[in-house]
Amino acid sequence: MTPVDTAETGQGGSAAQDEGTRPAGDPRPGRWRRGSVLTTCALLLGLLLLLHGQLPDWAGLGSLLETFLPWFGLLVPVLLAGALWRRSTSAVVALLLPVTVWLSHFGGLLADKSHQGGDLTVVSHNVNADNRDPAGTARDLAASGADVLALEELTDRATGVYETELAKGYPYHTVQGTVGLWSKLPLSDTRPVDVLWQPRPADNPVEPPRALRTTVATRKGPLAVYVVHLGSVRVMPRGGFWTDTRNAGAKKLAGAVAAERSERVVVVGDFNGTMDDRAFDGLASQLRSAQDVAGDGFGFSWPTDFPMVRIDQILVRGVAPRSAWLLPATGSDHRPVAAGISW
Repeated sequence: MTPVDTAETGQGGSAAQDEGTRPAGDPRPGRWRRGSVLTTCALLLGLLLLLHGQLPDWAGLGSLLETFLPWFGLLVPVLLAGALWRRSTSAVVALLLPVTVWLSHFGGLLADKSHQGGDLTVVSHNVNADNRDPAGTARDLAASGADVLALEELTDRATGVYETELAKGYPYHTVQGTVGLWSKLPLSDTRPVDVLWQPRPADNPVEPPRALRTTVATRKGPLAVYVVHLGSVRVMPRGGFWTDTRNAGAKKLAGAVAAERSERVVVVGDFNGTMDDRAFDGLASQLRSAQDVAGDGFGFSWPTDFPMVRIDQILVRGVAPRSAWLLPATGSDHRPVAAGISW
């Protein structure tokens, strides 16, 4: 009887261990109690993804976090590897929260939602003030076959080059300050749009316009197009992540779009921020992102060498995005973004 009792006790101990329990006096924690730090990190990651908009934007850090929000998903496999190594059941279960939230936010971007066709192709590109080959950039953009071509960060020297190179394919164009629009279709009702942080005295303009509004005469009716280059963000040694100029411009742009009477609106340009950023809630409530609706993947556009964020946007209202994609790199530090839209 003694050998049988010993075997049964051993088997019972093994089963107890498989269920995450330990014999009395065993100091080792069960699987549900292991990895408490990993479990806490997993839960905090899930709450961060879920409630990022509720975090205070102290020194612009909330905006910075939201700019790179998709990349926080990379922490999931790291935490999962740690949970498996520690054999922590609680940590694995806790990871369901960040996985679920991340997929609800960004899972739709993993599939290709583009369709064939479209009535109009729009391209937007920050050509970079330091671009050493504006002529080559102009030729590359013209080769895209876009019907409407928006350029941001134009300089006085480079504007003439773009006008010369694009004149044949785009007979209609307008330049307002540092932004311009070249079109195969007639333009009208063109005017600058104020997206500057501080008002400019009429007799002493401090900064040229960084946005314009025009009407494109399409075969199916007028289309209001806004071309925008919002203020840059800066990392300040003592002030954190400086976003005031961009945020003020985003608010003014949202007001201009809200007052727009045209039923069909396209807003393009360099926003210096992603649509996950709370600064663009006013625009996101009125417009749809062509990349979100009809793109393939995240469409990261900056920086060119290793794109990490999509700060170049094509937003629409009253028209349907059919496709959205990135064009090949040019001499700029941004990738051109494109979209096909239909009525």
